[in-house]
Amino acid sequence: MVEAPDVVIVGGGFAGLSAGVALAEQGFRVALLEGKPALGGRAYSFPDTESGDLVDNGQHVLMGCYHQTLDFLAKIGTRDRLIVHKNLEIEMLDGPGRPAHLRTMSLPGPFHMTAGLMRYKHLTIAERLGSVRAGMQMMYMRRFGRARLKRMTVAEFMDLTGQGSQARRTLWYPLAIATLNEQPELASAALLAEVMKRAFFSRRNDSAFLYPTVGLSELYCAAAREYIEQRDGVIACRATVDRLEIRDNMVSAVRLHDGAKLHAANFIVAVPPAQLLRLLPEGIASSDFFSEIGTLKSSPIICVHVWLDREVTGSAFVGFVGTTTQWLFNKRRIFSQYGARNPGYLSFVISGARELAELPNDELLKVVMNDLGAMIPAAREAQLIKALVLKEKHATFASDPASDAVRPPAKTPVRNLVLAGDWTQTGLPATIESAVISGRSAAATIATRAGAET
Repeated sequence: MVEAPDVVIVGGGFAGLSAGVALAEQGFRVALLEGKPALGGRAYSFPDTESGDLVDNGQHVLMGCYHQTLDFLAKIGTRDRLIVHKNLEIEMLDGPGRPAHLRTMSLPGPFHMTAGLMRYKHLTIAERLGSVRAGMQMMYMRRFGRARLKRMTVAEFMDLTGQGSQARRTLWYPLAIATLNEQPELASAALLAEVMKRAFFSRRNDSAFLYPTVGLSELYCAAAREYIEQRDGVIACRATVDRLEIRDNMVSAVRLHDGAKLHAANFIVAVPPAQLLRLLPEGIASSDFFSEIGTLKSSPIICVHVWLDREVTGSAFVGFVGTTTQWLFNKRRIFSQYGARNPGYLSFVISGARELAELPNDELLKVVMNDLGAMIPAAREAQLIKALVLKEKHATFASDPASDAVRPPAKTPVRNLVLAGDWTQTGLPATIESAVISGRSAAATIATRAGAET
């Protein structure tokens, strides 16, 4: 363990590691503690021994607008491990044999997306124009009517802008559920507006999809560890923190499960809200600032990986309209230039899946396979070789307006305690970019404090 580190970070996901890298770059000695056997938090990968494939715990997609994430990856030397699909292309299936494609056009942003939407065949010309007008109104309200927008749900915004059922079911709602991990009747319209602005109403390159050519863990965990350790820091896994010891409104130490204590001048906690509250003394946890954090709800994501004996679609990324299963990722097509091992390896995602999270895995697999057969009839002839169902019951904070309003800033009332995590107030929903922004914000808060004390 580092002798008298400058900063102790609790949590080794994107938030904690990006904070550690930012601090190490500035000369701080960092000790990062992760309770699990490996780094990665809720964004990690593991090898599947039978197939030889690396499996992500959930299918994570990066976008060109993830500026902070891409800069973080460049800093640790792994930016080149991403495939860039410069032109966004999503196939949306509204039943077997009824595809339509959302494709960005070779125009400057935001016209690249507007022109693509005007060719979206699931909508009539009038519906396409109505969707464009709704997008423009959302951008107007984001700038000039933010307070009203922050009180609205996505469904209420659809009502306000007169979006019909077809536009909702084939365009707006799939986008909202995928990015916010929440049902439109609950999800924040303001958070969707932020996604829309950054991804679709900015530069053309910002709407590009980027897929890792390696597992998520290989994308950032090992490289971030090496970066920190090369700068006199240390990272310890299986280092479970039981308690933050707080005296005179300052954290004096973290107490580990084995009884050891680690002292530092500053502390960052980059773990989910419920875990944070368990680390705090009761009197601190019940204070106004921290008790509000306890009101944050969570929302689950289910990811189902299947290996078939053949390829059943030539598309890389497919949205299902009107089924329980929402998205299909064709791993062979995504990684085609890197020689994917199995032609029939598919990943399926169900976001905002509260009503399904308690179902047995075999029932969830049956739902997914039935949806696949209904949307892509060729899949009915394929043989299922194996399957893996992964549930992340507390994958993200619930992105409703009330929860968004109580997300805390990085700085806390405890003078040397700073928070990080995609659930803190970054202005974005719970994404990888939100996590990295939070980690870098936490590091900047500590650097500013340290500078003020010198």
